[in-house]
Amino acid sequence: MRGLRLITVLVAAALLVGMLAACGDGDDEDPTATPAEAGASPTSAAPTDEPTEGPTATEAQPTATETAEPSPSPTTVIDPTPTEASAEPTATEGEELTLNVYFIRDEELTVAHRTIPHTLGVGAAAMEALLAGPSDEEAALGFISAIPDDTELRGLTIDDGIATVDLSAAYESGGGSFSVMARLAQVVFTLTQFPTVDAVQFMLEGEPVEVFSGEGVIIDGPLGRDFEELQPAIFVESVAVGDVVSSPLTITGTANTFEATFQARIVTGAGEMLTEQVVTATSGTGTRGTFEATLTFEVAEETPGRLVVFEYSARDGSPINVVEIPILLQP
Repeated sequence: MRGLRLITVLVAAALLVGMLAACGDGDDEDPTATPAEAGASPTSAAPTDEPTEGPTATEAQPTATETAEPSPSPTTVIDPTPTEASAEPTATEGEELTLNVYFIRDEELTVAHRTIPHTLGVGAAAMEALLAGPSDEEAALGFISAIPDDTELRGLTIDDGIATVDLSAAYESGGGSFSVMARLAQVVFTLTQFPTVDAVQFMLEGEPVEVFSGEGVIIDGPLGRDFEELQPAIFVESVAVGDVVSSPLTITGTANTFEATFQARIVTGAGEMLTEQVVTATSGTGTRGTFEATLTFEVAEETPGRLVVFEYSARDGSPINVVEIPILLQP
């Protein structure tokens, strides 16, 4: 086949030389013109994502590559502006998006919500929100970020389920073993919230990471959500601090509880219980499963409240693994 392809190319080249000779100087089109100058459509379309706001769109250097669709001669295209594939959730232009960002509370992962203007670059937007850190309200409730304050996003691409994130060198500076693992988990959970992302590949200053930080964490491939020791036993991800909710309220997340069951309550700020329900995850007792439950409640007017999840101890029946999320209840 290679020999056949070479003969075909030589014949085509000979014909082309003959045609150019026949045209002579009377041909109006410049044979050296680029496809754009000659009026042809470029073979590589420009990225469809909107540019990432902030320094990641205008100041970052290219750090990740995208490979064009398979062809007889594969081509690697280096995009001068870091871009990302479109990742859900999406919204029509003019609508706002609510994204998850993940922080640390009581040495476990916790979720916070951020509402942003419509953008196709939701992954980069989520990363910028994560790097901005907890709000004052969240900080007052004990939310912290293990990511160093001066960490910058240099680029992000999403391809075939892998998000390749390029961060500045500050990302691996300082901290002990817990801090190092926590900051990796924060980025992984923030990016894998999107259905288009299964795992995260890390880069620092444009170079792939194999050994991370002075703690010597080995990263031998993309990282998924394999951070069981950092996840609360009952991890609610659909409701976050400060959310305004009304009935019915659907809660989703993951859990690793005895016999896969736990309790979910909605209480008022004064402690009045409005509803309680037993929730069952897809697995438990050492294996993390997913859950979804719908809670109904009634309030006469807008009032502060809390979503409380916990399980009863198999030993003495006392509440354990308690998580409380302050929310605002609406009629």
